[in-house]
Amino acid sequence: MSFERLEIEVPATLSGIRLDLFLSDQNLDLSRSRIQKLISDQNILVNDRPTKPSYKIKGKEKITIEIPPLEKLSLEPEDIPLDILYDDSDLLVVNKKAGMVVHPALGNYSHTLVNALLFHCKDLSGINGVLRPGIVHRLDKNTSGLLVVAKNDFAHLSLAEQIKNRTLLREYAAIVWGHMPSDKGIIEAPIGRSLKDRKKMTVTRLKGRESLTEYQVQERFDLCDLLSIRLKTGRTHQIRVHLSYLNHPVLGDPEYGGRQKWIKGIYDQHRPLAQKLLSLIDRQALHAKKLGFLHPRTKEYKEFESSLPEDIESVLSLLRRQKQ
Repeated sequence: MSFERLEIEVPATLSGIRLDLFLSDQNLDLSRSRIQKLISDQNILVNDRPTKPSYKIKGKEKITIEIPPLEKLSLEPEDIPLDILYDDSDLLVVNKKAGMVVHPALGNYSHTLVNALLFHCKDLSGINGVLRPGIVHRLDKNTSGLLVVAKNDFAHLSLAEQIKNRTLLREYAAIVWGHMPSDKGIIEAPIGRSLKDRKKMTVTRLKGRESLTEYQVQERFDLCDLLSIRLKTGRTHQIRVHLSYLNHPVLGDPEYGGRQKWIKGIYDQHRPLAQKLLSLIDRQALHAKKLGFLHPRTKEYKEFESSLPEDIESVLSLLRRQKQ
């Protein structure tokens, strides 16, 4: 097993800085967590001696770094067709179909986006020492649209920082039941795990995390609104939870009231139309349509757009015909 070996001389003028922070600023293409693990595993030595991530450098020291080969992920690559819009040595942008799970989890260890990426990407450099794609942000299984995926620590760190700083553009299209109270607005309500159903999220003040969703009405119909939505934070199920909280769940959403809750409350003369709309889509009418970010290496702004899938278009066609 061959290790990549690096040596760094600490400038005499530097002292009092944590070892892990110093190394994070050395353009090593290693995340801070990866550096901390290398230190803990004694793959990083200071003057040939093991130390801790919190060690304060004193200046004039010699730091030796040995980077072990990448661990292989215990997942099988699968030849699953992907709609890849952009691909280079640092990242790729995928237009995910509804029905595909992004990351393996309990009950979904195969046929995921990660399985497909392991097959399609021949130039992965690894994330935190593991040969795998870096999922920077996720889409729910039955939400379609655009995702950016990192191929190395350098790209993963940069994209994650852009999400943290709210500079990475994530714009969605959603069809919701009823009519939003205003043409545009911001939904600000903390989201946390539901105490009644641990698989679901809810708006809660009890350990809820700050959550911001910006929306703008694009079209109004008899029973629904078409929204353009921008995420300011990225909580699990955020858009679906926020819209359900306002009593305007995403049409077709089976978990947050988009299939039954509204049907029960619709006047009899509109119920046939509501049922016909639901017959056209078997998931939430939510699509990640636009994605924009600064490329981690070139610093060039990249923006991608995905057209609405057939099921959402069919719902809109029916709504527009009814409106005439």
